[in-house]
Amino acid sequence: MQTSLIIRKLKFGASASLLALIMLVLAWETLLAPLRPGGSLLVLKAVPLLLPLFGILHGKRYTYKWASMFILLYFTEGIVRAWSDGGVSSQLAMVEILLTVIFFTCAITYARLTRSP
Repeated sequence: MQTSLIIRKLKFGASASLLALIMLVLAWETLLAPLRPGGSLLVLKAVPLLLPLFGILHGKRYTYKWASMFILLYFTEGIVRAWSDGGVSSQLAMVEILLTVIFFTCAITYARLTRSP
């Protein structure tokens, strides 16, 4: 498989998983399993995910590098909530873990393949 095709697929995987994670967080904290009926301020945890969005969508290597470390905060939250929460919230945490692993894998591989020789 050509390297440029792999890079495009990694860029798509990172972009799609980041967008899906943003939507998951918004839906989780407003509709699906909010801490309080009607939602909570935890919906604001989606705001930091918007910071790398422009760079990820435009294939900026530097953004891929720092976002791969930044996403680990959401991975940690997913682990904690999967372990401590129950019901729907626990299942949503598992989805959060999956999306962060996909993003992390795509981001570090993209950064590695696009570095200067």
